Amino acid sequence: MLIVERDVRLGGILNQCIHNGFGLHTFKEELTGPEYAARYISQVEELGVPYRLSTIVTDLQLADDGHTKTVTTMDEQGGLTIYEADAVILAMGCRERARGALNIPGERPAGIYTAGTAQYFVNLEGRMPGREVVILGSGDIGLIMARRMTLEGAHVKLVAELQPYSGGLKRNIVQCLDDYGIPLMLSHTVVKIHGDKRLTGVTIAEVDDKLNPIPGSEQYYECDTLLLSCGLLPENELSGQLGVNLSPVTSGAVVNESLETSIPGVFSCGNVLHVHDLVDYVSEEAGAAGAHAAAYIQAGAGSGSGPEEAKVRVVTDGGVRYSVPSILRPDHMSDLTTIRFRVGAVYKDVDVVTYADGRELSRLHKRIMAPGEMEQLILKKADLISQGVPAEYHITIESKN
Repeated sequence: MLIVERDVRLGGILNQCIHNGFGLHTFKEELTGPEYAARYISQVEELGVPYRLSTIVTDLQLADDGHTKTVTTMDEQGGLTIYEADAVILAMGCRERARGALNIPGERPAGIYTAGTAQYFVNLEGRMPGREVVILGSGDIGLIMARRMTLEGAHVKLVAELQPYSGGLKRNIVQCLDDYGIPLMLSHTVVKIHGDKRLTGVTIAEVDDKLNPIPGSEQYYECDTLLLSCGLLPENELSGQLGVNLSPVTSGAVVNESLETSIPGVFSCGNVLHVHDLVDYVSEEAGAAGAHAAAYIQAGAGSGSGPEEAKVRVVTDGGVRYSVPSILRPDHMSDLTTIRFRVGAVYKDVDVVTYADGRELSRLHKRIMAPGEMEQLILKKADLISQGVPAEYHITIESKN
């Protein structure tokens, strides 16, 4: 086994998340991000699992034999190294959507950062990006940075959100905005950036139901810093290079119940698969991917699935945007399989209903569901195949009315 990490330390983004709230599900106690990461780093070191830091994977290919994977890495000490692997677990995480992807008119002054970059400066470098702050986007990182900047003495004027709902967890809205009197302006966005060498202000406008700015609703806010929290994108360039099938909804890999991608022996987990809101779910998913990768090797890497193997498509609609996994192989399923999904809008007093070829399997009432919070179902294999292997497992939302 080998862990390849591009940062100078293990733990990824957790090392700059110094707020608490991690580990409630996994360790049954509240930890900071570095503390949570340290628990797993200790396990890695106790087990003697080798790892390489400050190392970048530059290429990932399938060898001529059709099942061996070649992993090319680069670092200062070892230079170029090529590894051959029977199984590969993709766990590259995600990146933030930057200003260039948002098409905001205006100049290009200093003072515009992604929320994660600002978090790195404040928490790891001890540097303040600015003092008068506007935040665009209500993702969890943006909400957390609204509180962090306030605690460090900055004045956070507002958080503007393009959608009519927040993209973050409800608890973060309460603990990071409401508790500090920071307004959340839904259905608003930045329509112009002002400033030459340094940001001097932004113009914010209300948007209509088609997300277009409403003329006459513009308001100018003086500020020296704009933080962008406008979504996360799975880092799947290597996956695409290898030929892994990617979902147009999540931008992550299409996986089966074993978290195996379209390339046998290549598994995906965590935020590179789909963006999570709780790190505990990332850890759970990563543990499953590791177990399935080990089972793949023990079964004889390269043996693969036969073409006649039964596969069940997971279909989502009625407000359910996607599911992970999106393919089920009953022969490989455990007795219980976790299906995770997100909705595309805010729903109140609805039922999440599942069907197998039109036959209702389960109905779960939900008082409220929002895009910022991941949902999950526990599927019983026995229920799925009780009347034979279906062609389709269907997840949808139905109103009580």
